[in-house]
Amino acid sequence: MIDLRGKAALITGGSRGIGRASALRLAEAGCDVAFTYLNSPRNAREVAEAVAGYGRRALAVKADVSQPADVEAAVRVVGEEFGRLDILVSNAAGGGFRPLLDMTLPNFDYAMHVNVRALVLLAQHAAPRLEKATGRGRIITMSSMGGTRAIPLYGLIGAAKGALESVTRHLALELGPRGINVNCICAGLVDTGAISHLPNKEDILRMRRQKSLVGDVDLKPEHVADAVLYLASPLAEMVQGATLVIDGGASLHV
Repeated sequence: MIDLRGKAALITGGSRGIGRASALRLAEAGCDVAFTYLNSPRNAREVAEAVAGYGRRALAVKADVSQPADVEAAVRVVGEEFGRLDILVSNAAGGGFRPLLDMTLPNFDYAMHVNVRALVLLAQHAAPRLEKATGRGRIITMSSMGGTRAIPLYGLIGAAKGALESVTRHLALELGPRGINVNCICAGLVDTGAISHLPNKEDILRMRRQKSLVGDVDLKPEHVADAVLYLASPLAEMVQGATLVIDGGASLHV
C-alpha cells in the first residue's frame, strides 16, 4: 500500500468529481488534504468530513483560481495551517461548451485564466514549499483528450488544456532540478457534472464504451484518482514531465 503519512496536499477544485475522488484517495493513503472550492459549500463540507474520517487533517478553502489573489491566498493558508506542502494537484477547470466562432473575449480570458494561468501562479507560490518536501515535491496537472483532439463545442477548453500540457513540461524542466516532479494526467471522458451540458453526452459515452480496450467499464473519477495517488507517491520518483493517459485505451484507435 502507498503510504503518504506525514505529507500534505493541496487540490484545486476538490469538492466534486475527480478533485473529490483525488482528495479521498490521498487521505486514505495517509495524506493531510486541503482543497479549494467555489460554488459548492455543502459538497466541500462533505469532502472535508470524509477526509477527517480517515483520521487526516482537512482544510476547505473557498477560492476562485481565475483570480491571482485567491491563488496566492490558498497556497499561503495551506502553509499556515499545515506547516508544509508536499503535493499540489491543479485540477480546477472551466471555460464552457460553445463553438469557437461564438466565443467572446471574456470567454477566452476565463478559459485561459482558470486552466493555464492558475497553474503557473500555483507553481510560483507553491514551489518554495514544495522544495522542502520530504523526498521530492509533486505537481500534478489535469488535462483531457480535448487538448490534442477536436471535440464539438470544446474548442476553448481544449486549447487551454493543450497549453496546460505544454506548461507542465516546461515546469518540469524548470522545477526538476529543484527537487519537484511535475506531471500531467490526461483523462478520457468521465461522466461528471462538467459534461452534463453537452447535447450529445450519451452518444459520446456510448462511443467511449465501444472503443474501450478494458471491457465495458465506464471511466470513473476514482480511476483518475488512482493515477493521482501513483504520481504523488515514491513509485513515480523517475516520472518527470510526462502526460499519463487514463482512458482504458479508447484513444488508441479510430
